Amino acid sequence: MKHRIVVLGAGYAGAYVAGTSARRLSPADTEITVVNAEPDFVQRLRLHQFAAGQEIEAPQLTDVFAGTGVRVRLARVTAVDPERQVVTLADADSSGRELGYDTLLYALGSHASHGGVPGVAEHAFDVAGRPSALRLRERLDSLAGRDGGGSVLVVGDGLTGIETATEIAESRPGLSVALVARGELGAALSAGARGHLRRACDRLGITVLEHTSVEAVEATRVLCADGTALACDATVWTAGFAAGPIAAAGGLAVTEDGRIVVDRTMRSLSHPNVYAAGDSAYAIGDNGRPLPMSCASAGFTALQATNAIVARLTGAKIANTKLEYYGNHISLGRRDGILQMVDHEARAKPKFVGGRKAARIKAGIVRMSLWTTSHPTFGLPKRKHRLAAAPALSAAARG
Repeated sequence: MKHRIVVLGAGYAGAYVAGTSARRLSPADTEITVVNAEPDFVQRLRLHQFAAGQEIEAPQLTDVFAGTGVRVRLARVTAVDPERQVVTLADADSSGRELGYDTLLYALGSHASHGGVPGVAEHAFDVAGRPSALRLRERLDSLAGRDGGGSVLVVGDGLTGIETATEIAESRPGLSVALVARGELGAALSAGARGHLRRACDRLGITVLEHTSVEAVEATRVLCADGTALACDATVWTAGFAAGPIAAAGGLAVTEDGRIVVDRTMRSLSHPNVYAAGDSAYAIGDNGRPLPMSCASAGFTALQATNAIVARLTGAKIANTKLEYYGNHISLGRRDGILQMVDHEARAKPKFVGGRKAARIKAGIVRMSLWTTSHPTFGLPKRKHRLAAAPALSAAARG
């Protein structure tokens, strides 16, 4: 019997693991299935652009995996049962269908975290997924048609908040945009980068509200901890991310924000035939700190998970991938940006790159991320590795 590898999620991490595993493992011994809720690859790095009204490329997954032997299953994952080694799916036709696996790669990513703030789920928008970004886009379209425009309030001054606020302000100059920061704007950046960011906000007409905590979101305003009420036509929530509840509900060892706790090889600490990559994985970097949720972390964890899965199935030595975070690449609209490198302790280095050069570098990183993901087998050896005692290994995994 073939060893069944199931990959949940076809984002940056999941698509890479599926494609590279297919190139490196013999189809005589393995079958690889990717489960994804949408038929195309979503460039999450560019969803703030999509929400602002721009068109972004979305390759079909069937094209991405053409010629690899990877099966694409369009369905939503509703449950994982690691004891029985099955996942439960819901597709357009029915729900409750089960898909068995011998090795599972969990890469379902993350969603916007409401942080327990009342009204966020009911009234706020986010750019954590294509459906929610589309919902925001439609709202911004409706505001643009009003006389005098409308007002948008972006809550959260992390990378997503900064990119969303600047993109909306540049793409839709008729809207009034404000950015709410819990502390100082760009607190994690170097002094020079903070100054550059502040000048960019001034240039784009963005009102920055620092040292402000939001305690509730209503339909047309947000309520702050100091009693201030900020009126707005659309609230965009970017104040954090969390993994979904599926892994925890299935009994996998997870952190408080739902990420699967893994070892150095991205293997679940509680269930050895389950691996995690991307935002779904709680992985400790080489500096002893947890890797942040990011596209860069998705790349490192996906490569390490692939190396571990292939090596363990074929009896080879596991190659270690560097697990490092080098810095932040922030777009400030289409013609400006910030590249802020960090040291081994994840502290901002004094020097940074800003302006058009940074924007071009960030655009190149985004293009390369898309190309690498949509060509997951490029540059890999064509040799297909057979499994070590494939039938016995598969039976043992099931038992």
